[in-house]
This record gives sequence, C-alpha cells and structure tokens, in this order.
Amino acid sequence: MAPPPIALGDAENAINGPPVENENSNSTVLLIQKLTAEVIGTFFVVFAGCGAVAVNKIDGQVTFPGICIVWGLIVMVMVYTVGHISGAHFNPAVTITFTALKRFPPKEMAMYIIAQLFGAIVASGSLYLLLDPKPAHFYGTVPSGSCLQSLFIEIIITFLLMFVISGVATDTRAIGDFAGVAVGSTILLNVFVAGPVSGASMNPARSIAPALVMNNYKGIWVYIMGPVVGALVGGFAYNLVRHTERPLQEIVKTPSFLKHLSK
Repeated sequence: MAPPPIALGDAENAINGPPVENENSNSTVLLIQKLTAEVIGTFFVVFAGCGAVAVNKIDGQVTFPGICIVWGLIVMVMVYTVGHISGAHFNPAVTITFTALKRFPPKEMAMYIIAQLFGAIVASGSLYLLLDPKPAHFYGTVPSGSCLQSLFIEIIITFLLMFVISGVATDTRAIGDFAGVAVGSTILLNVFVAGPVSGASMNPARSIAPALVMNNYKGIWVYIMGPVVGALVGGFAYNLVRHTERPLQEIVKTPSFLKHLSK
C-alpha cells in the first residue's frame, strides 16, 4: 500500500520547520513557565523568611540567628529549584538591574515584577490568615532609626547581593554550581549585619507585600529606592571588573593597566 501523498503545507513544514504560530506558542508556554516559577519561588522565599520573623515575634522560638539562617537557606533552596527555569530573580530590583544591563529582555521585565509581587502578596496574606498576627508582630521591614540610615544600609547590602549575583550567575568564569550557596550565604550575612537596623530587605517585593497586608507603610519608600539603587550600582560595578583581556600579573606591570582593566 502506497503512503499517502504529502500535502504542500506538510512538505514546507518538513523543509522549513514548524510554522511561526508553533514557535510563538512555544515562546508563550515558556514565558508562562518562567512567570509561574517566579511566583512560586517568591512565594516560598517570603513565606519562609517573613514567617520566621512573625513566629519569632509571636513566641520567640526562632531567635535572630535563626531568622538569618532561614532567609539564606530558603533563597538557596529556591535558586537550585527553579533557577534553571526562570533565573530565580524573586526580586524586582534584580530584574530591573538585569534589564538595565541588557541581560534580560525588557518586554518581560514588567511581567516578572508583577509575578514577584503577586507571589509575595499571596505569601504575606497566607501568613496573616494562618498566624493572625497583631500589629506588634509586623513581619515587614521598618527602620529602627532614621529613614536615611536605613536607606544607605539597604543600598550597601543590596550592592553586595547584586555584585555576588552578577559574579556567580552571569560570568562564565565563575563556578556556577555554587551560585545558590553564594547568593544564600550573602543574604544570610546581610541579614546578620543589617537586620537590626533596617530589617535587611534587599527586595522591594519582600517589603511591599507585608506592608499591604498589614497596612503598615512606615518608611516603605526606603525599601523601594534602596534595593533598586543598590542593585543597579552593584550590577554596573561588577561589569567594570568583569572583562580583562590579559592576566592580572601582566596588566599591573604596564603603566596603563587601568586602561586595560576598563576593556
């Protein structure tokens, strides 16, 4: 029995590949997967981290070092879980910086930020329903001193976070397998240092979501401006030291080594 004749359209597909509609469909599915991963990842980062803060304020069982460890561990775990799907931003400041550095498509930036805010708000709302916290148990971030002090602390620690992320996640010379450990450890250290001062947000979504759920907006602008500025400066700073065409030992022997470092 002879095989059925191949239609003209089928022949074109066999030669030229699937139609553009299929490519667009695949791109849409991939984007949905990325956004879903960002929602889930941000949900668990906020649920675990803010949950540790809330539980500690309610019954004091977690302790401050415990809170620091929870933040570091949950970020590390989620980076390894969905980092290969969405890039594991979980943070509007990181998404904005990657976009500014042309390492992330601008058309996806707004959707990523919405996904992150949605995941954070759902997590904060879940904690509110499960734990029934009082105003004194606020698990958001508020300045312990002046807003200006917290602003500069947030800029500095987010600079460090973005500098580390840029190194381990975007530089092919780095050991990528340890990206989650490096990022999680940086967050743990930052919370240890800055937690008592500003709450160590480093993430606008982490601060905005509890503020919306518990109606506490004290110093909220600090936790929007600080992380964004710190991440942008940190990302651009790493770009300044990223590319060198010659070994450092050779560069420093020349009188124009600063010129070579800028290449």
